[in-house]
Amino acid sequence: MNTVLTHGYQTLSLKGLRFSANLGILPQEMDHSQPIEVDAELNLGRQPLAPSDDAIYSVLDYRKVRAAIIETCTQGHINLLESLIGKVAYRLMALPGVLGVRVRIAKLEIFDDCEVAIRVETGQW
Repeated sequence: MNTVLTHGYQTLSLKGLRFSANLGILPQEMDHSQPIEVDAELNLGRQPLAPSDDAIYSVLDYRKVRAAIIETCTQGHINLLESLIGKVAYRLMALPGVLGVRVRIAKLEIFDDCEVAIRVETGQW
């Protein structure tokens, strides 16, 4: 018997999203924004292999995901990277159809010899 596959498990991914945010507890971080990089994966679960109507309203628009990340990270100063990543994870989990998120945020210029990053995973994977 030949079975036609119509569905699969879908993950939406944004990698290397770079912008500046007001983040940190060091004196130089309190008054100046600094570059960060955000990677995000969103588990959308079982989805049709292709939307039946090829219309943006049938899928999670990745422009909305990008905007949600940037807006959350730039709302104002936040002291801890752990607090920021939690806010981003909550925001992404609230998007329609999202079952799980993986987020990584890196501070790119805090040290000369390395970047500092934290990663969180929540929901279903």
